[in-house]
Amino acid sequence: MKHSHPTHSPFARSLLALAAGLALSSSALAQDAPAPTPTPAAAADAAAAAAKPGAPAGPEAALEPKPYDKVITKEAKTQKGLITLHSVKQKLYFEIPKKLLDKQLLMVANATAVPSDVDHVGKSLNQEVVRFSLKGNKVYFHAVDHAFVSGSDRPNAEAVRDSQRDAILLAFNVESFAADGAPVIEVSRLFTSEVGDFSARRLIQGTSLDASRSFVESSRAFPGSLRIDAVHTYSAPAMVQTPMGPMKAPPHFPARSATMNLAYSLVELPEPAMMPRLMDDRIGYFYVSRTDFGSDRHGVERERLITRWRLEKKDPAAALSEPVKPIIWYIDKSTPTALVPYVKKGIEAWNVAFEAAGFKNAVQARPFPSKEEDPEFDPEDVRYSIIRWVPSSIPNAYGPHLSDPRSGEILNANIVMYHNIQKILRDWYITQAGAVDPRAQQLPLPDDLMGDLVAYVVTHEVGHSLGFQHNMKASSQYPFEKLRDAKWLSTMGHVSSIMDYSRMNYVVQPEDKIAPALLIPKVGPYDIYATRWGYTPIPTASTPAAEKPVLDAWAREQDGKPWLRFQSPKGDGDYGVVMEAVGDADAVRATELGTKNLQRIVKNLPKMALRAGESDRDLEDLYKAVWGQWRNELGHVAALVGGYDYQNKHGSQAGAISQPASKAQQARAVALINEQLFKTPSWLFEPAVVERLTPSLPSGALLNLQRGMLSHLLDRSRLVRLQGQESALGERAYRVEQLLADLRGGVFGELAQGSSPQAARRNLQRSYVELLASRLGEGAGMDDGRAQIRAELKRLSQRFASAAGSARDSVARGHWAELADASAKALDPLQAAQAKGQATGRGWHEDAAAAACWQDLSVVGFWPESPEPSLSAKHGHRH
Repeated sequence: MKHSHPTHSPFARSLLALAAGLALSSSALAQDAPAPTPTPAAAADAAAAAAKPGAPAGPEAALEPKPYDKVITKEAKTQKGLITLHSVKQKLYFEIPKKLLDKQLLMVANATAVPSDVDHVGKSLNQEVVRFSLKGNKVYFHAVDHAFVSGSDRPNAEAVRDSQRDAILLAFNVESFAADGAPVIEVSRLFTSEVGDFSARRLIQGTSLDASRSFVESSRAFPGSLRIDAVHTYSAPAMVQTPMGPMKAPPHFPARSATMNLAYSLVELPEPAMMPRLMDDRIGYFYVSRTDFGSDRHGVERERLITRWRLEKKDPAAALSEPVKPIIWYIDKSTPTALVPYVKKGIEAWNVAFEAAGFKNAVQARPFPSKEEDPEFDPEDVRYSIIRWVPSSIPNAYGPHLSDPRSGEILNANIVMYHNIQKILRDWYITQAGAVDPRAQQLPLPDDLMGDLVAYVVTHEVGHSLGFQHNMKASSQYPFEKLRDAKWLSTMGHVSSIMDYSRMNYVVQPEDKIAPALLIPKVGPYDIYATRWGYTPIPTASTPAAEKPVLDAWAREQDGKPWLRFQSPKGDGDYGVVMEAVGDADAVRATELGTKNLQRIVKNLPKMALRAGESDRDLEDLYKAVWGQWRNELGHVAALVGGYDYQNKHGSQAGAISQPASKAQQARAVALINEQLFKTPSWLFEPAVVERLTPSLPSGALLNLQRGMLSHLLDRSRLVRLQGQESALGERAYRVEQLLADLRGGVFGELAQGSSPQAARRNLQRSYVELLASRLGEGAGMDDGRAQIRAELKRLSQRFASAAGSARDSVARGHWAELADASAKALDPLQAAQAKGQATGRGWHEDAAAAACWQDLSVVGFWPESPEPSLSAKHGHRH
């Protein structure tokens, strides 16, 4: 979450320049751009002020208001709502009711139309609390800061208020006053200029906004909000597509133009504000934060309020009651007709969780109503939450929400479903369930199966829109043997939270005879528990502080039920907090079983993916997806090395918060990686598949994956954790020395066997020596890595030299001699600098999927580069 500056919010600071004539503040992006010109409205204000006899020069000079009918003429098109809107020719006027002056409003901006290769419709740009104030013949537009709070009865209340003065972002001349005294201002420039963090510049990668090609397109007034649609046109550098992703084109490429539509909403904040519920980081809610200077504790208290919808029972005395106002999502009319029932199913799946909190039918899904059913309905009205279906080639989905910074109350949540999410779901289901579900052994997948998969994605995204964070801990909290138990799966599922990045149950084997419906995640015990913790009314408490004893008692239920736990904020190296995992309570066994299934799936790919009259694209994509799935599973195993199991605890909860993985667990993890990855995995070179691919693709992918794993295992942070475990456990710890010895046995097994390594193994061995050499070039740190790696290189250098002298064939002799020479150079201080940075592991990071909820397995980043990258100019960029 974004936190406010002690004096001004980021929005306020970025807009200070606008208050002085709309000049853009200097930035790295603006250095290459021409100096911006004032908007026509600002220029007209300044010219008129300068022309008035006796008036001071400059934009601060206010004009005398005109008669109302001279400003809001007969040509005006007027809409009444939260603010009365008047459109007169190309100008937009606000008539601000006096009761709304100085009242806090929420301002929101979203992208509603974008170029074809720039992110997606519905992208949120920013939200800030703002207010209008009237002083003389001027209306000032302020950013309201909620960073500091203190009780009104506290002696420091005034000082706290003065320490976060609202910034004035823009000043408007009052063009006229209505009969009731409401000021009328011309506001077009608020929506046709860059308004700080509301700018689309970063999204579009623009260098400057062209005011001459930007304008207000439409406006709508609603009872509790208003919406202004504007068109912004940017100049931006040309982009080229390369194997490493989109990059700026060389200077000789012409600049491009990019136009997009932005929707600005101003929303009335509810009165009275909802009573907040204080955050407890043992349960995963999003939150808004502020600094409480009114606390009785010594020092400053950071106060965090969870974000949640306002749910109140119709019958407060009933154990289960319908809410006064349910949480409703309207299903976009652009949603494919066949998927609408599944979208509804995915939304309303959360009702089982809200029943545990005492609410019946709390979450509802509805189609867009007709004008007869609801004449006020407008999908662009921020009062309505929409689940949008976006025609984008980006395979993703996400569920943001708007919340009241005073209380955390969620006011709106528009979920975005990208059309191409279906491609990810297809690849996941085939690579994770294709060995046990016959429906996943043919293309295309049946419509009902795709519907269930879409429903799963919708349920996850609705979870975010209800206030829930990801809970990556959930997949490691069940006893491993239960993941193949049909009775357990039917009641508990294979993961305790749908908010984890745990997908289909890939540990299930064909002989387990598990029903396919049990392979897909669902709302689980943690989700029900977290909903109960955050949404259950506590009628005996009249303040947030009074709720804390009850909430703490509920949080302690995690002690006896591990599957109710949330990932710890202190969880550095938590091997149970990994992504795309199933059964990481025993990641080694899970990966063994998952690999067995992948071996079955690879053999079936030619049969299912090579179809008459079709290209080989599906075969290649699914083959890459198999690699991506395997990579993920191996990563879960690697997390055990230097890893810990954490439980977040507060206050008087007894016991340590972490327990290191045992020496045996870690040794077993490295043994599996040696066996499955460093020994050439012949099953991935299935002849009927690789004969249809570019010859370098499988071998290049294998080397990149191996190099990435080696770099991953010898990462400095991991070695620091291993040293910490040694300090705590002594000889019972898995030490850096043992890790290097185990890797030596796996990577250089031929040295002990006296055999000649094959081509793939030679590539691996060269990469490992390069990696060790590069580690010697790094600066000293908190770990013993450099010392142990130096000793390892000395040991290997001797063995390389010995092997070179005894090798039976010239290829092996030359290979060992090269490694002996490379290791000797790495150990020579005069030449060590040349080795620095030679070996890097591409495409292996534990947080690789963190940027989006839905990871495309076929583009995980370790595929070999094309020998001739295309430099054709492209408009925009792809993610």
